[in-house]
Amino acid sequence: MMMILRLAVLCSLLFPAAFVPVALAQSADQPNSTIAVDDSAETDAAMAQRIRGILRQLDGFEDVSVTVSSGIVTLQGTAIDSAAVNRLNELIGRVEGVVTIENKVQETTDVARRLDPAIERFRSRSEQVINYLPLAGIALAAFAVVVFAGFAIARLKRPWARIAPNAFIADIYRQIIRVAFVIAALVIALDILGATALLSTILGAAGIIGLAIGFAVRDTVENFIASIMLSIRQPFRPNDMVEIEGDVGKVIRLTSRATILLSFDGNQIRIPNATVFKSRIVNYTRNDERRFVIDLGVSYESDLVRAQDLALQTVSALPFVIDDPAPAVWIEEMGDSAVIIHVAGWIRQHETSFLKARSEAWRLCIAAYDHAGIVMPETTLRIVGVGESDAGSPEHTDKPQAPHKPAPKSDADAIAAATATVGDVRAEMDKELDRIVASERAEKQDDDLLHKNAPEE
Repeated sequence: MMMILRLAVLCSLLFPAAFVPVALAQSADQPNSTIAVDDSAETDAAMAQRIRGILRQLDGFEDVSVTVSSGIVTLQGTAIDSAAVNRLNELIGRVEGVVTIENKVQETTDVARRLDPAIERFRSRSEQVINYLPLAGIALAAFAVVVFAGFAIARLKRPWARIAPNAFIADIYRQIIRVAFVIAALVIALDILGATALLSTILGAAGIIGLAIGFAVRDTVENFIASIMLSIRQPFRPNDMVEIEGDVGKVIRLTSRATILLSFDGNQIRIPNATVFKSRIVNYTRNDERRFVIDLGVSYESDLVRAQDLALQTVSALPFVIDDPAPAVWIEEMGDSAVIIHVAGWIRQHETSFLKARSEAWRLCIAAYDHAGIVMPETTLRIVGVGESDAGSPEHTDKPQAPHKPAPKSDADAIAAATATVGDVRAEMDKELDRIVASERAEKQDDDLLHKNAPEE
């Protein structure tokens, strides 16, 4: 036992730091100052006076009482909110000599006291707004001047008419100028007010809203872009006969939303421009020369060479058929009861009606075949009833008498006889449709994007 005591004394002499008591850890909101050995009542009173002076300079701590004993600060009373209560620890912890803080301050429940800061803030902000009114007036005046200048420039017609290919594109340019001047005016006004940082927030919100609206009206935006493309590179002109998505008619006008056609029945057809832009467009009017094709069926016993020559010569002899390109004839297919021959001829469709020309060619070729004695058989069906007797079979019945036909003529005589009564094939029907289209276009000239000076595709 004596040996153990001697070892302990020896260790305490050699390593005195190992036997010093370890201080307890303090919380984060308590001061880290050390306790001086010369603490006295005068020091505590000076610390209390110092803390009270600090709290008097701050708002919201009028009801807080301070007592100090041996460096321990005790706070009692009420504060406006919990943030003010927590702030006390931070403020008092900076005072030299404070060992620890006993914070017994609570939030006040006095309505008037809690409303006073809000009223004070409202009063100060109102005064700030009043002080800013002259500067805001200057910013508003600058905004109005810039916007007015932009709208005045957009209203000019001559520069935009020279730059833009048509009125629709010119109107888009005007809208872009208006938007650009409005944004510039907004930047200038915010710069005068010293709030340019707000511009990024506004533009960001506008971008998000614009993106959402773009997804919502995607079809409308697609239609609008298609209108721009069609108005720049116009695939058709007014009065052109076109076929779009199976609809055939005369073009009345191209608007910012749809292409309007007039059908041969006199009905209006409205096709969205997005559909027109993506569809296959057949323009029958772009070229003056147009080919018509008719098909003729002759019996297998007929002289096919003679039948082709007679049809070709008949079509070539028609006064409305042009020589260049030349007419053509060919055998298209072998049918059930006839050989199908196709005959093609070319006309000038601005002078000749396509439908009337094809109709006359059909009629006169049939007449030439009839005069030449070339048989054009009809499709016949044989119907046999169940349980029919042999006496009723077609072999035992009398065959119907064929209709009397005149004696065949030579090819030249047949052509002369057939073409002696050529009908009127002038494009009178097309002119009537043109009159209706002109009347429709005259009613709404401002809404038309078509013009004859546009570049062709």
